[in-house]
Amino acid sequence: MNDASEAVDASVTSRRRLVPLLLIGVAAVVFSADQLVKNWVVATLPEGRTVPVLGEFLQWHFVRNPGAAFSMASGATWIFTILAAAVVVVILWQIRRLRSVSWALFLGLLLGGVLGNLTDRLTREPGFPEGHVIDFILTPWMWLGFTPAIYNIADMGIVVGMLLFIVISLIGLPIDGSPRARRGDVDVDGEPTPTPTPTGAAESAEVEETAEPSERKQDRDRDDGAA
Repeated sequence: MNDASEAVDASVTSRRRLVPLLLIGVAAVVFSADQLVKNWVVATLPEGRTVPVLGEFLQWHFVRNPGAAFSMASGATWIFTILAAAVVVVILWQIRRLRSVSWALFLGLLLGGVLGNLTDRLTREPGFPEGHVIDFILTPWMWLGFTPAIYNIADMGIVVGMLLFIVISLIGLPIDGSPRARRGDVDVDGEPTPTPTPTGAAESAEVEETAEPSERKQDRDRDDGAA
């Protein structure tokens, strides 16, 4: 039994150590796909012209975006460069705690997307650190404010990652892969979490506690009479 238990523990430990590699793999796929397709867009598509792909559902429309995702806040390019770099540092710092597959997927999508757009800001025109992000995916049915959304693969990775983060937060999955906190688990101070007692049970306990001395007195009286 001990050998089997140790083998299971070793298997779990080994699997959890591979979780950070999942983050890096997902980030690499998102980043590579984003940059390869952007290079194809710059080399092939006419800038500023719409190319139908699936009618009004999906179109290509090559634009250079100085702002954030979906062309928002176009006048603060350098600020988004700093924020993107900070996000990358935070994600890399969290790898040391990472043991959850769900968190690895979320952070990998986020890291790949942020790195994709950050690379544009550092390397594309008009130059470091205010390079314009290449956007080209146009979905006329999806509106943000008063204009249809134009985005790229990096933006898609960021959005999907944030949706996954919402699900993870609602479920309550810890980043270190430990089980979710449940009723009866210890709290942050190491004390057991009290389990709520139904009102009826509490009242019954009070009645029994009150009645116990009286029952003991009757037993003593019977013993005295018998003597």
